[in-house]
Amino acid sequence: MLSYVIRRLLLMVPTLIGITVVVFLVMAQSPGGIGGSLLNKEGSMRAEEAQALRAYYEKRYGLNKPLYVQYARWLNQVSPVGFDINKDGTLGRFTVKKPDLGKSFTRERPVLDVVMDALPITLILNLVTIPIIYAIAVTTGIYAAKHRGKTFDVGTGVVFMALWSLPTMWVGVMLIGFFANKDFVQAFPTSGVHDTLVDTMRFLPHWEAGAGESSGMWAGFQRGWLLDACWHLVLPIVCMTYGGFAFLSKLMRASMLDNLAADFVRTARAKGVDERTILFQHVLRNSVLPLITVAAGILPGLLGGSLIIEQIFSINGMGKLMIDAIFTRDRELVLSVTFVISLISTVSLLLADICYALADPRVSYE
Repeated sequence: MLSYVIRRLLLMVPTLIGITVVVFLVMAQSPGGIGGSLLNKEGSMRAEEAQALRAYYEKRYGLNKPLYVQYARWLNQVSPVGFDINKDGTLGRFTVKKPDLGKSFTRERPVLDVVMDALPITLILNLVTIPIIYAIAVTTGIYAAKHRGKTFDVGTGVVFMALWSLPTMWVGVMLIGFFANKDFVQAFPTSGVHDTLVDTMRFLPHWEAGAGESSGMWAGFQRGWLLDACWHLVLPIVCMTYGGFAFLSKLMRASMLDNLAADFVRTARAKGVDERTILFQHVLRNSVLPLITVAAGILPGLLGGSLIIEQIFSINGMGKLMIDAIFTRDRELVLSVTFVISLISTVSLLLADICYALADPRVSYE
């Protein structure tokens, strides 16, 4: 297993390089090229000012160099092993160095700072979403398989098929229009992850003394930073979960039914093993193997889905950051966000393989 993990980690290097090369070439061939958005400021400048601005950007970001030189420069910049860059732009000695994601063209900030502002929000969305998806999928899948053909099985089958068919964009707009609209329920906020007064809040909910009794039982209640964040994330998490558990629940049900009809189950029943032991100790472990296989694509899929969710609910996560960077053709930001998302996706594939081997002793990667 250790040798397999090491091989997979080494294979991540050419995989990440290939992904970033494709993204870099697509950006380079787009109208205006990589630095097109940088030169939009020339419109209100005099000719000599525009020429000076262009010369500065070409020197600062190497936009006048061939594409392979530009990419090699960026790759050397983000690599933990490479050449030092001297102040005059020449290469220094080859050494182990601190990776640098560069500076954003349009935001005039280090890319690492921009990414670190957006990444926690996207990770929180996904780390909350995945357990919810699997908890609902495994529970409903087991119960539906155990009561095959009964009301719960038929009802959940119809409901989950309908949920799987609903597009995320439409559901997000409908949730905002109904649950965040003052003309209807208005139970949740329309956008963002915090209230505008979040800086004045405590971390945990609390009651403030001195509130009038005539205001009701909730008089003086302050939701605090944590509850405020949870309140803002309810609708985005609903949008990110319904399609996942609808699909995985049907997959879990089918896998359970296949294993319940297997020979080892009939043998266990013939030996007098009770149904609960058969279900949870014999059938369940074999039935979760397809879910582990699908899990390899769940996290990348959620990261991709969060692009839409973050845009609809105006959440400043990695998805919205990527869209803004693409529109402005911010090379450093697009490549760095692509690198981070690709790294998370490849690591999730590796973790899925490890979990598969742990769940099924017959699997060996040696």
